[in-house]
Amino acid sequence: MGLFSKLFGKKTHSQNIRQRPNQPDVIRVQTEDDKMNWAMEKAKLTLHYFEKSLTNPQPRQQYFSIKVKIVDGEKIEHIWLTQPSFDEEGNLFGIVGNKPIDVKNVKIDQKIEIDRALVSDWMIIENGRLIGGYTIRAIRDNLSGTELKNFDKGLGGMIVDDGEDYFLPSDVTPEGAIMLIEEAYDEDNLEKAINCKDFYAEAELMLSKMGKGDLGKEVVEKTAEVLKLSFIKSLQDSGMPKFKGIIRAFPKREKISDNHIIVTEICYYPDGGKSMQRLNTYKTEDGWKVLNPVD
Repeated sequence: MGLFSKLFGKKTHSQNIRQRPNQPDVIRVQTEDDKMNWAMEKAKLTLHYFEKSLTNPQPRQQYFSIKVKIVDGEKIEHIWLTQPSFDEEGNLFGIVGNKPIDVKNVKIDQKIEIDRALVSDWMIIENGRLIGGYTIRAIRDNLSGTELKNFDKGLGGMIVDDGEDYFLPSDVTPEGAIMLIEEAYDEDNLEKAINCKDFYAEAELMLSKMGKGDLGKEVVEKTAEVLKLSFIKSLQDSGMPKFKGIIRAFPKREKISDNHIIVTEICYYPDGGKSMQRLNTYKTEDGWKVLNPVD
């Protein structure tokens, strides 16, 4: 039994199931599902790591596959491709890994070229661990009991932990903003770290939690200045935390509003330790900023 059969050959009661003639059953997750939509977005935001690894694979990387959106008129199906490759212009090629159910414009074992904008997931197996595979994780997160055991059994021993995420340090996404401030810490760059923060939003959030959210702009500004000075003093007194060599995963987003998202960050340390924190992030006119952790 191939890897695709192991991954997608299990039925569940919590998802819709379609059957392929003489092929493993396919788990269907509703496209409006928030967890699945986030999984596909996450795959796009971290695709650079997959492409870089595919260009220069390391001994620890044993398997590569990529999932794409196939459009056939009004029909849409997301299908995994084996033997993926990119040409010099960034065009994506791969071999259809399963017999399609809904679309008729591709067939199993056919080599196709497709726009990279249609990528919906990617996966690498590194030292037996699943890296990427965000839609697989979204399906797995909806399972429990016997369904979960059977799903994991079908993975053939592949380890599905919190993974390892490769967001680019940037203020374009909440996770990127966290990576950016951690990059500033590694560089001992105080000014850069300060620019990754929004002390006014942090003050508003703190005062609101204290039941004092209606004290006026002047109070918020004074509170923000105190928070900024406290942040600077803490880094000067204790030194900046270091993240080089730490594996980081961002398994969860909690949307409070369009401008306020709580991100869960999990850190794996070289000594085997592990930590988790939930960080407030806030979107400003200058991009996403990092606020204090959630108490």
